[in-house]
Amino acid sequence: MTVTTGSPNPYTAIVDVPAFTLTSLDVADGARMPLAQASGIFGAGGTDTSPHLSWSGFPAGTKSFAVTVHDPSAPTGSGFWHWALVDVPATTTSLPAGAGDEDGAGLPAGAWQLANDAGLARYLGAAPPAGHGPHTYWIAVHALDVARIGVGRGATPAFLGFTMSGHTLARAVLSPWYEA
Repeated sequence: MTVTTGSPNPYTAIVDVPAFTLTSLDVADGARMPLAQASGIFGAGGTDTSPHLSWSGFPAGTKSFAVTVHDPSAPTGSGFWHWALVDVPATTTSLPAGAGDEDGAGLPAGAWQLANDAGLARYLGAAPPAGHGPHTYWIAVHALDVARIGVGRGATPAFLGFTMSGHTLARAVLSPWYEA
């Protein structure tokens, strides 16, 4: 069996857009993801706490943001979407740690969460299969040219990505990794 131990940036296969700055008090680009951002729900020992995120330098025409977390190395053939947050107002430039819990109490007004690939409308932490090696988690903030992306509550994160493809002005990415 061939095991993937990382993944190339999945956004390079999509239309090229400018980058802006994404930082976090919890996760760092290229570094091991802390246990808090791993999954307790999927038995990886963590607490499924969405990371603090802060962004700047996005285009002036930004009307909203979407936030996604994707593991393209998950053994599914299509990767695994851990979080999809949409309709984040353009006036929002940060999210506190834990904003992506099942209540969404830490989310800005108007923002809402799609169900992830586990069917949960919340952040689901890292949980690569034991012995599968390190997986990269692509945390992205997408600057959009629309105030509302227009996907329904039953949409998948993959459909969100398709819908955003024509509305993305710029993207900021952090890529921490985790191994069980």
